[in-house]
Amino acid sequence: MSRLFSNRPGDDGLPGSERRLAVLALVLGTTMSVMDNSMVNLALPSIAADLGVTSAEAVWVTNLFQVACAAFLLVFAALSEIVGRRRIYLGGLALFVIAALGCALSRSLETLLAFRALQGVGAAATLSIGPSLYRAIFPSRLLGSALGLSSLVVGVGYAAGPALGGAILSVTGWPWLFAFPVLPALGAIALAWRALPVEPGRRGGFDGWGALLAMFTLAGFFMALDGNGGVPGAATLVWLALSLIAGAAFLARQRRAPYPLMALSMFAERRFSLAVSAQGLAFVGQGLAFVALSFLYQQEMGFSLLETAWLFTPWPLTIMVAGPLAGRLADRFNPSLLSSAGLVLLLSGLASLALLDADASVTDCLWRTALCGLGFGCFQPPNNRELMGSVPAEKSANASGVMSTTRTVGQSLGVALVGAGLAAGAPVQMTLWGGVLATGLSLLASLGRVSLAGEALRARRRAAAERVQ
Repeated sequence: MSRLFSNRPGDDGLPGSERRLAVLALVLGTTMSVMDNSMVNLALPSIAADLGVTSAEAVWVTNLFQVACAAFLLVFAALSEIVGRRRIYLGGLALFVIAALGCALSRSLETLLAFRALQGVGAAATLSIGPSLYRAIFPSRLLGSALGLSSLVVGVGYAAGPALGGAILSVTGWPWLFAFPVLPALGAIALAWRALPVEPGRRGGFDGWGALLAMFTLAGFFMALDGNGGVPGAATLVWLALSLIAGAAFLARQRRAPYPLMALSMFAERRFSLAVSAQGLAFVGQGLAFVALSFLYQQEMGFSLLETAWLFTPWPLTIMVAGPLAGRLADRFNPSLLSSAGLVLLLSGLASLALLDADASVTDCLWRTALCGLGFGCFQPPNNRELMGSVPAEKSANASGVMSTTRTVGQSLGVALVGAGLAAGAPVQMTLWGGVLATGLSLLASLGRVSLAGEALRARRRAAAERVQ
């Protein structure tokens, strides 16, 4: 870990002493944003009972946060290029804190939903530019290690969320789930104010029409996914049509806008476009597996809710171990080879889970789940390094927004595919094979850039040698 904060001649990024505080600000902010939603999921039955609403209505406490967050990811990534990432990050954290307090004090579903939407907007501001801030903070030679740290932080958030939420709910009521992140988020604000680099804003306009079309595209997509629990109905089809129309208009707008919200020229770089494709498909597989395994463990294998939660723990825990190591290796070796090896492990783990018998032991479940987490942990940091490192530094905020959006859309699409499969009467194991297929396609995309990544690695080594000389 100490090498992350060491200095060498010619290093870009922040000096080592300032780097520590800036990283701590990112760690606290990201952990609170990721952990919040996973904690709140556990409280939905309590919220429904306390506020006197149905379970279906209470689910929107989670859904609305997700819709708002997804709709604003690209918007904040583009806006950060104009006003600076530091301001966007600080503003997002401040909005998150205000909305969290509003949620904790809410005594009606309508008020709670309004503040949850605001909280999703605040989370979007921090999550959309997080990866690009790592690139601004760390030297280029440590970008893979930095993104491995980012993967570790997200893994900790997802792993600790349910356990921490359960502990809080065991001693107090659901409002404290929303109040809990306030103090850490305030600490993140203080650190970000002190340590995040001050950047000059880009001169020029903001693509307002592009922003509106992007929000309609992503919000419509998520509303379609959440509409009928996987069963296509009239409302689902309307939202899907709106999303497709807005998406087509958004792409047309980006081709002619003087200051596009999303620079389509980035996708001309094959390393970037293949990394985005590999990431989206891998997250489809992970999102699909998370939901399918819940049904498999409880309905097919007879495990309790608490036992199911423990059976999931090897996945994020192995990501926490493998992610930082994979990120460090990606700074020295071909990142596409590393990410492809991780996808082979993930594919093997998902296939082994799909082959589980109803009477399989706990040990059988645990090692298969751990294999999936190991594979995903080995895939994500090297792939993120390729994604972020394949575009010019001035486009890193834009690339970060694309990364966050792809991750969110992929994971949610995987969840929706499980719902659609189960609604159609498909066995749970069949939906897991869908995750295997998505991961296999991700592997093909990753393998398609191995030679390109190798050339980029050799060029990076030559540049580093020239700086030393």
